Amino acid sequence: MKKLLIGNAAVARGLYEGGCSFISSYPGTPSTEITEVFAKNDDVYCEWAPNEKVAMEAAFGACLNGTRSACCMKHVGLNVAADPLFTMSYTGVNAGMVICVADDPGMHSSQNEQDSRHYAIAAKIPMLEPSDSQESLDYAKLAYEISENFDTPVILKMCTRVAHSQSIVEIGERNKVSKEYEKNGAKYIMMPGNAIKRHPFVEQRTNALIEYAEKSGINRIEPGDNTHDIGIITSSTSYQYVKEVFGDTVSVLKLGMVNPLPVDMIKEFAKSVNSLFVIEELDPIIETHCKNIGVNVTGKDIFSILGEFSQKTIAKAFGFDDKYNISLDTNIPVRPPMMCAGCPHRGMYYVLAKNKLTVLGDIGCYTLGAQPPLNALDMTLCMGASVSGIHGFNKAGGEESENKTVCVIGDSTFMHSGVTGLINIAYNGSNSTVIILDNSITGMTGHQQNPTTGYNIKGDPAGKVDLESLCKSIGINSVRVVDPYNLEECENAVKEELAKNEPSVIISRRPCVLLKYVKPKKPLRVNTDKCRGCKKCMKFGCPAISFKDKHAQIDNTLCIGCGVCKQLCAFNAFESEV
Repeated sequence: MKKLLIGNAAVARGLYEGGCSFISSYPGTPSTEITEVFAKNDDVYCEWAPNEKVAMEAAFGACLNGTRSACCMKHVGLNVAADPLFTMSYTGVNAGMVICVADDPGMHSSQNEQDSRHYAIAAKIPMLEPSDSQESLDYAKLAYEISENFDTPVILKMCTRVAHSQSIVEIGERNKVSKEYEKNGAKYIMMPGNAIKRHPFVEQRTNALIEYAEKSGINRIEPGDNTHDIGIITSSTSYQYVKEVFGDTVSVLKLGMVNPLPVDMIKEFAKSVNSLFVIEELDPIIETHCKNIGVNVTGKDIFSILGEFSQKTIAKAFGFDDKYNISLDTNIPVRPPMMCAGCPHRGMYYVLAKNKLTVLGDIGCYTLGAQPPLNALDMTLCMGASVSGIHGFNKAGGEESENKTVCVIGDSTFMHSGVTGLINIAYNGSNSTVIILDNSITGMTGHQQNPTTGYNIKGDPAGKVDLESLCKSIGINSVRVVDPYNLEECENAVKEELAKNEPSVIISRRPCVLLKYVKPKKPLRVNTDKCRGCKKCMKFGCPAISFKDKHAQIDNTLCIGCGVCKQLCAFNAFESEV
């Protein structure tokens, strides 16, 4: 049976057909749909974990007990899971284990553009990289065979374009696989005496995988008609762009396994062409490998190390991009990213900006508070860094910074890695004010549940972390909850907590307006007779409010009736619909 699937859905199907029965993940665009689609199968176990490290360790535990498992994350999530990753390379697996990681060239929804191939090389773990949905399915299944045949976890590397692009796939049958657990301390207890004996195994395995890369067919040569008399080595979406630009006029070495890379195959391919090019997004991994084995290639000297490629990128590099030069007579204005109308974070940000506070931010949709007109954030680094960062910031700045600095973090991100920073604040005693923006969901990646919501990945009731009790239990005595739709309450709370000579937590609690159970109120309207055109309401940044003919106006298709704008207007121009 054939289906049209995005790459992530195809991966989920491939994992299922490959016999995976356990997935633990943390949501992160562009990887999230793998876990969400897999969870729709009723005969498997699937969960959202608090963070990627926990997810990878849980998946390892499942494979150790004989169940084929997987964990999924975005590229920066692999940073969080790097600790178990490197040691799992030594232990190997019992049942197969697949690590799905999705890179984000172009940074469509990420804070950096790192190349996950470095992790595969450093950890000495095989990495497969599909270029379309069919390969996404096939490679996910193949990864379990490689995992068990070579006693290793396998990384399946996606990227935004493959993860979210659709193509036809052939659906197969599920192959349920399980193994018995056998106690083996020498293999699985990684204390120094055992670990030092496992390192030679890793090196031997790498050599065996190189031979596999040469002969298995996962890397293939596609001879062209030599119209251009060149050869191209490529993988992933770059392969698709090459085929669209050149068709069959060039010879292509298409790589499906990007770690370890073949040696003899590349050398033989190089002999068959007069000039050889490497086309790969981000870092010159393949290019460097080719040069290290004595093969002269052209790569990053004509292709950028920045961002994602396109057909035009490749055509332009070879000097024939005329057919990709598409221009419009009209300049289309850019729509900046912004928080939704009625977003519960906006009220708190308005208060912070109004009081000219230094605000250390975190990763989530609330990062949009950095955008005009609020301009409320001073820093955003990585998951949980706002809480750890304010501790160091205030320890370095003392009283001068303590009474004018706060940090903000979402409920899901707080559970991911913010709680440890708060423990550090309590333990080492910095006078820091932490604001948890609790919108009752993991908002940025598409409304996934988290440990504070009380529901699991399938929407069933689950253990619920009480944020107030958690904060108090780790030594924060001053914990209070505010409604971000109430500006006066928020401002009083912020000022009072900053004035205290102790660590404190403010929980700004109101559910995301996009949640299905959140029912909007009737939209407001502007009484133009009362409006003085002062534009104070425009400083709030609500997309439902605009300014025309010297008066504010409200788009009633966007307004959810939160009423925050009414609190800003000194002339009572904002009125409720009758």
